[in-house]
Amino acid sequence: MGFADQRFNVNLSILFTELPLLERPTAAAAAGFTAVELWWPWVDSPTPEQSELDALRGAIRDAGVRLTGLNLYAGQLPGPDRGALSVPGEESERFRANIDVAAGFAESLGCTALNALYGNRVDGADPAEQDALALENLALAARAADRIGAVLLVEALNQPESPRYPLVSAPAAVGVVDKVNAATGLDNAQFLMDLYHLAMNGEDLPRVIERYAAVTGHVQIADTPGRGAPGTGSLPLEGLLDRLREAGYEGWVGLEYKPGDRPSAEAFDWLPREARAAR
Repeated sequence: MGFADQRFNVNLSILFTELPLLERPTAAAAAGFTAVELWWPWVDSPTPEQSELDALRGAIRDAGVRLTGLNLYAGQLPGPDRGALSVPGEESERFRANIDVAAGFAESLGCTALNALYGNRVDGADPAEQDALALENLALAARAADRIGAVLLVEALNQPESPRYPLVSAPAAVGVVDKVNAATGLDNAQFLMDLYHLAMNGEDLPRVIERYAAVTGHVQIADTPGRGAPGTGSLPLEGLLDRLREAGYEGWVGLEYKPGDRPSAEAFDWLPREARAAR
């Protein structure tokens, strides 16, 4: 096996960011990719103007790429990942307002995975109350995902970079997945296995793959240290992806790494061009 046997998409919120948003789908296509994913592109607005949604939809369609994953509103990204759905008050209300907007946008492009960042602990809020709010909002998101034939993803981040984010291990994230599925009865909540974040947490990645491949709905990669392209660090990503395939995972692998001090188009030399187009 190897990299050539995977189904890669490019995260346009961390790669090609030297270009305006509407130019990134075409740039990904020019680099040989046929699928992309996005964080919620409007960090200040969970409900952007219809014209903005239409413009991005048109750019993706015109580029001839497929949108395979979309984050729900999560506040200010990039930066310390904080999410919104477990933050009491205005932020959780903004998350709720975003659910149907994001689901509708995803459905219009055939996107079948919505990612909901859990949200940081905040001063003055009881963690138990935040967890209850999170479960309520995740259940709403899971039902919206079900209506469009999508899965809802729950992701573990890493403690060094997101010290107030409570899901900093694979078991913690999968535990939330189980609670959402129990609450809705839909069984469409799944684990987003980001190998970079899990490695930064010091987890045993082969063991994580063995235990959780069956409940994994999406995989993302970057090398450690530095969150660069495969081969820039010490993480054996090719072998880990082989393990995932052997464990039965056949879904998308999102390229969620930083290109470094070079244009994004030059940050894919580790992957032969013929292996970039999803089969």
